[in-house]
Amino acid sequence: MKNKTLFLTLLSITAFAAGCGKEQTTSQQMDKVQTETTQATQDMKDYTFAQKAEFVKTMQGQLDALNKDLDQLSAKIDSSSDAVKAEAKPKLQALRDQVTQLNQQLADAQNATESTWDSVKAGFQKAYEATKDGFQKTRQWMSDKIAP
Repeated sequence: MKNKTLFLTLLSITAFAAGCGKEQTTSQQMDKVQTETTQATQDMKDYTFAQKAEFVKTMQGQLDALNKDLDQLSAKIDSSSDAVKAEAKPKLQALRDQVTQLNQQLADAQNATESTWDSVKAGFQKAYEATKDGFQKTRQWMSDKIAP
């Protein structure tokens, strides 16, 4: 059940990143992503040390989706005006830095011992939430700067 939930969350995030639901307002899209992120975060809490490999595999899928989303955000910004590009450059770099930190947290999770598992998993969860928040803020900024 947990795997299905995470898979559906990943699928939903990917669909969102691909631009599904263009008829929805940015606020509705952000609410949907927030709900999905909350569910994914809750699912992270349920993994035990014995399920470490499964956790790492599932979270790697989440990271892959974030990287794809980052590529799509970059492409959308690249097709915008020079002023928007200049303003977006630090925002994109901040997202890249957050994804790099999340990759490091995942590596730490992969190397965690039973005694460090809970703290490492909590660190990943915190980094994941910060990264998703960064993506949401950037999407909101983009919707304000780049008219549909």
